[in-house]
Amino acid sequence: MSQSPDPRLRPFFVIWTGQAISLVGSYAVQFALIWWVTLETESASMVAVAGLLGLAPAVLLGPLLGTLVDRSNRKSLMLLADGMIAVVSAVLALAFAMGDVRLSWVFAALLVRGLGTAIHQPAMTASTSLMVPEEHLTRIQGLNQALQGGLVIIGAPLGALLVAALSMSSVMWVDVLSALVAIVPLLFVKVPQPQRSGDAEAGFLADTRAGFSYLLQNPGMLVLVALMSWVNLLLAPAFSLLPLFVKQDLNGGVLMLGSLQSTMGIGLIAGGIVLGVWGGFRGKVFTALAGLIGLGGAVALLGIVPASAPILAFAAMALVGVTVTVINGPLMALMQAVVPADFQGRVFALWGSIAAGMAPLGLAVAGPVAEVTGVRAMYLAGGAVCVVVAMIALAAPVVRGVEKREDVAVDPAPVDTAVNPSA
Repeated sequence: MSQSPDPRLRPFFVIWTGQAISLVGSYAVQFALIWWVTLETESASMVAVAGLLGLAPAVLLGPLLGTLVDRSNRKSLMLLADGMIAVVSAVLALAFAMGDVRLSWVFAALLVRGLGTAIHQPAMTASTSLMVPEEHLTRIQGLNQALQGGLVIIGAPLGALLVAALSMSSVMWVDVLSALVAIVPLLFVKVPQPQRSGDAEAGFLADTRAGFSYLLQNPGMLVLVALMSWVNLLLAPAFSLLPLFVKQDLNGGVLMLGSLQSTMGIGLIAGGIVLGVWGGFRGKVFTALAGLIGLGGAVALLGIVPASAPILAFAAMALVGVTVTVINGPLMALMQAVVPADFQGRVFALWGSIAAGMAPLGLAVAGPVAEVTGVRAMYLAGGAVCVVVAMIALAAPVVRGVEKREDVAVDPAPVDTAVNPSA
């Protein structure tokens, strides 16, 4: 990397900085809203519904929203998404100020916020490859992962601070302000648009089918998506059981739980910084799979940590954060580098939909299984699966060759391709 910043990155960082500030505000306000639901209902079911509403649009509408991203002006979509969140937060702020807030309104606001995020995320990710030179993509993804780590560390405490210091009406105005911080820089930066391949007159559903077809026609990428989904299926529920693990296996309390989660956030930041400076191995797939093996070791370490040596649990959680960054950063950079620009909205949204859908499926199974096997067994199984998945991927020629652009096919006539999305 050159000593002086690449001037080609300046427009991207103008947008990225505004979005980063907005993400911090949104994360804190999301925490505040779910805490309000907790206090109002004192119902685990209602709190669970509140959390799921934010994920539902990405899971249920992901492929359709990805098509929208590829067919529309991506800058306009990002402005629309940020604007939606600002408007719904302003309405909720007025309702809180008048003292007339219903649970259904808060649920509706959480759903709209989730929809805004589900639109904005693939639009921003797909735009990145058009604004950032390929040699910088892995470093940029490292910074994104570091940002996620920062949100893990400061998001919930900042939300708690806002709730303690301000009225809920004022908290919602903070969200409006943070959305405006994202909108204003975006107004003054040009976001390139990709040229469409295939039939420019194709219909919306035909384009959606073409997104599924793209993955089915590229076995290396399809295998990567499938293998990573299996990892998500096991690890998401395993880490949802962390409070139980801390209480029953480490004999700890809420302070230890919070400290472990913050330690993982620190690991995410550290991994993001390292990846931002280093850029990974020459092969993005090899970098990600090496990180997956490291993640398997870290998760398995959690499964064998004795209660008498909790320091090992903190080391394992820090390593989890670092390795998650080393996995996610290169994988996202790989997709941005090899997927055609006018397919990226669909591919990123489809992958996100599959990954997010694995979490509730795993959660439905994890509870009963952990009752029988114990939480430690979940971590040992999750760690083993990470290593096995990485070894399978490394041994598969279609995965090793996915970075070769000539191996990534695009159907020249996507309209005529009949694809069953459930296949």
